[in-house]
Amino acid sequence: MTNLNPDILKTKQHFEILDGLRGIAALAVVVFHFMEWIFTDYSKNFIGHGYLAVDFFFCLSGFVIGYAYDDRIEKMGVWEFFKSRLIRLHPLVVLGSVLGLIGLFFDPFANHYETYDTSKLILIFLCSIFLIPFGAMQERGFNLFGLNAPSWSLFWEYVANIFYAFILYKLSRRFLVVLMILAAIALCFVSYRAGNLMGGWGKDNFWDGCARISYSFLAGLFIYRSNWIIKNKLGFVGLAILLSFAFLMPYLQWNWLAEALVVLFYFPLLVLLGAGSRLSPALKKVCNFSGKISYPLYMVHYPAIWIFANYFLKNKPGTTELYYIVIIGTILLIGLAWLVTILYDIPVRKYLNKKRREGLRT
Repeated sequence: MTNLNPDILKTKQHFEILDGLRGIAALAVVVFHFMEWIFTDYSKNFIGHGYLAVDFFFCLSGFVIGYAYDDRIEKMGVWEFFKSRLIRLHPLVVLGSVLGLIGLFFDPFANHYETYDTSKLILIFLCSIFLIPFGAMQERGFNLFGLNAPSWSLFWEYVANIFYAFILYKLSRRFLVVLMILAAIALCFVSYRAGNLMGGWGKDNFWDGCARISYSFLAGLFIYRSNWIIKNKLGFVGLAILLSFAFLMPYLQWNWLAEALVVLFYFPLLVLLGAGSRLSPALKKVCNFSGKISYPLYMVHYPAIWIFANYFLKNKPGTTELYYIVIIGTILLIGLAWLVTILYDIPVRKYLNKKRREGLRT
């Protein structure tokens, strides 16, 4: 029997504009994943920095985790914190893996599944649903999670949550600053060595993901604890445009430095502006929709990207056809994300939270 009050588990009020911006970032990731197959030279890709959306996610995560749990993690305990995070995040990890496996078997433009025996496929799937990095699929660039590539960032999100629960929530701002400086040095080193901040997704750039989550998560947490919220009238539209600039900026000669500066300073600035901006009542539903589908969109879109990639490599479609595929494909994936949200993600989380509360009362 436990004496934990179920009210301590209730979700706090959201920062609606930040939720909306998360949706913009997720949309940028989807478009980027389409376009990177069309333009292998990222300097020619109009959204060639779309992968930086992940760093924005990490910064948002640090801010939101601090806001949601700093004042109650001691009361709820580490295990209940982990339960909260698993219920919030893992249902879509599982679904993304299932969709990835289905996509592998029923891809009409490739039969890569034939190169793997049953035991290897089972191992790949189990690693995917339990978030164990396993870069085993050569035709998929040795992605850490070949069935659902974006899961690499969820792996590091879980690592950050573990560090938060055992260490970070106890640290003062002074120690956070020290860790941020060390993480910033690591981030700049990674960016300089690779020429960009794209890594973290594959077995050859695994530790790049550690540098990316370390700085951005700490920065978001530091912003919350410092109460750095700038009151402004930019609103959702203004901030969405500013966020989009980071993904659409041209490639520069010193690209590694430009991307590092965006992650080190620009994204934290957007988070504190988003937390302090006013939301127009007319855009409240837009932000709500954008926020709700952001994580589902991020976690279920990539199986379709693999199918598109195989179609593109096999058929070499022209510019006009690609134009329609990307636009229609993106719209369909947004629709899929909404269906996943209302038919799977929300009901599953409600069920799990209900069972959890019932357990607390017994």
